[in-house]
Amino acid sequence: MNGMASVVIVPPKAVDVEVTDDTLTVDLEDGRTISVPIGWFPRLAYGSPEERANFQISGAGRGIHWPDLDEDIGIEGLLLGKKSNESATSFKRWLSQRNPAQ
Repeated sequence: MNGMASVVIVPPKAVDVEVTDDTLTVDLEDGRTISVPIGWFPRLAYGSPEERANFQISGAGRGIHWPDLDEDIGIEGLLLGKKSNESATSFKRWLSQRNPAQ
C-alpha cells in the first residue's frame, strides 16, 4: 500500500421512476433527479406505455428492472451517463421476438 486511504462511493438509491415517450427520469433518495433520453435504452423506446410503467426498483434501490422488456438499468451507470451497451444483433433478435402487432 502507498499509505493512501481508499474511498468507496456508494451511489444513492432510486426511489421513483417515470418513463415518457422521450425521457427516463429517476428520483434518488438524496433529492436529485436524473433524466436521460429514452433513446439511450432502445428496449424502453420500443416498449408500450404499459410495459414501461411495469418496473421494479431492484438491488435495494441500485437498479431498475422492466420484466416485460427484459431490461435492467443500474443507477450508477445513469449517474455516469452510460447508455445501453446491448449489441445491435441482440437488440434486433429481441425486437424480432416481440409481437408483430406492436
